[in-house]
Amino acid sequence: MRVELAAGFDPGSREEWRALALSVLRKSGYEGDDPEGRLATRTYDDVTIAPLYDEAPELPRLVGHAGPWDVRQRHAHPDPRVTREAILADLENGVSSIWLDLTSIDPAALPVVLDGVLLDLAPVVLDAGNRAARAAHALLQLNEAGEFPGGNLGFAPGDPDLADFAGRARGRLRLVVVDALAYHDRGAADAQELAASITQGVQALRRLTEAGLPVERAFELIEFRYAATADQFLTIAKLRAARRLWARVAEVAGGPPAQLQHAVTSGAMMTARDPWVNLLRTTLACFAAGAGGADAVTVQPFDAALGLPDAFARRIARNTQSLLVEEAGVARVADPAGGSWYVEHLTDDLANRAWELFRQAERQGERVIEEAVAATRARRAGDVARRRHPITGVSEFPNLAERPPVREPGRGLAGEPVRHAEPYEHLRDVADRQENRPVVFLATLGPIAVHTARATFAANLFAAGGIATVAGAPEEFADAGTPVACICSSDRLYADQAAQVAAALREAGARKVWLAGKGEYEGVDATLFAGCDALKVLETTFDDLGVDR
Repeated sequence: MRVELAAGFDPGSREEWRALALSVLRKSGYEGDDPEGRLATRTYDDVTIAPLYDEAPELPRLVGHAGPWDVRQRHAHPDPRVTREAILADLENGVSSIWLDLTSIDPAALPVVLDGVLLDLAPVVLDAGNRAARAAHALLQLNEAGEFPGGNLGFAPGDPDLADFAGRARGRLRLVVVDALAYHDRGAADAQELAASITQGVQALRRLTEAGLPVERAFELIEFRYAATADQFLTIAKLRAARRLWARVAEVAGGPPAQLQHAVTSGAMMTARDPWVNLLRTTLACFAAGAGGADAVTVQPFDAALGLPDAFARRIARNTQSLLVEEAGVARVADPAGGSWYVEHLTDDLANRAWELFRQAERQGERVIEEAVAATRARRAGDVARRRHPITGVSEFPNLAERPPVREPGRGLAGEPVRHAEPYEHLRDVADRQENRPVVFLATLGPIAVHTARATFAANLFAAGGIATVAGAPEEFADAGTPVACICSSDRLYADQAAQVAAALREAGARKVWLAGKGEYEGVDATLFAGCDALKVLETTFDDLGVDR
């Protein structure tokens, strides 16, 4: 029996929605007549996210991986025997393929690392940087007579030894990894990451066909690695757009349109402070990767920003995937976001932006993409500084009493990501090293109900840099033992008392007087407000407190 979900409801229209939206916006002081524009947001690719979608673009639908995806765990411990034990534990407990970071392990140690691994059953992906040829040769030797069920020898598209191995991949073993994750880690927006991947993918095709391989075979040897972030819709749309873009390349080049995708939870979004929040970030990212149709997914352990993950963190990382596949059923439906007007529009917008940037790179060189990435990185850094890009546990709701777990030093995160949280974490580290934690006095005016909101805002902002706060009436300032104060109350009380309180704080020894809110008041040096440059406030406060940064 077919159920009409909207049965019994009169059909709505965009005009009715606009009228209702405007009536609400008017109450907040909006005087325009464009609710769509007022409520829209823009991504770092300048793609508009509309508040309402009431039609779907007519686009070809390319369905990604159907069924359970490949659960791929990364290993980078420099001790071959430790890595071997960790690999075997993973393979016995839900992991289906291994990603080996050999930047800290000599490729000659592969026989030790993979001792006990059934190479005809467990795919292995190599990541050896400029030692890719040595690593590839070692892996091929370990399974000389057998076929490979998957995996990748890990050559970059521009590797000088790529052509020498063009005909040596056997079975389902692939040869080239187009690592778009590296662009994401340097700050790329989603369409920029896509454009970089297609540019690198085309380069790999050219190299392989120049080495004598048929176009069809060249396509089969390439794998793409993308970042998955906690922004689940952008991640889903990015993976869907990537398939469309590569299908367009295949259409022109005469190859098969399928694209093998390996999604990795973003290292840039990970935090070293309050690292347990990373469990939530990576779960969202893993869900998005699976819903977006990734063939393989790697969840980076929650403690990876601290160093080499421990066994517990690796277990949680693989169980995150098992839960989403087995219990949540995310893999039961192919392309579950397909047909969503929002996702379809977002997919189309990302694909169009990426294709335009790819064509520019083909004409002018890859510097076009690098320049776009640099501009996005600077723009995002500004948003992080102003807390428009909030980081829970770091720039928002930090816990000054936390005791972060200690991990063995090493390459815990894939690649070398520029983590968004690092500027705040640096200040937290500086504050923690002081014999006495830096303190700011919050001079509260009026009843608790009047000053609590702004006092809480100020305390949260200062704590983002590791600075503690002590709240009290202005006359208690001298007992706080700090030369910095921040007045907290309502605009009405500020009008009557701010200048007088600032003068009293100065007389009591305050060298710097902040005010939580906006406006100019005699005796007040600067103000704190939503959207202010929090990093600049924190750095200035460190200087005012005499803390060497």
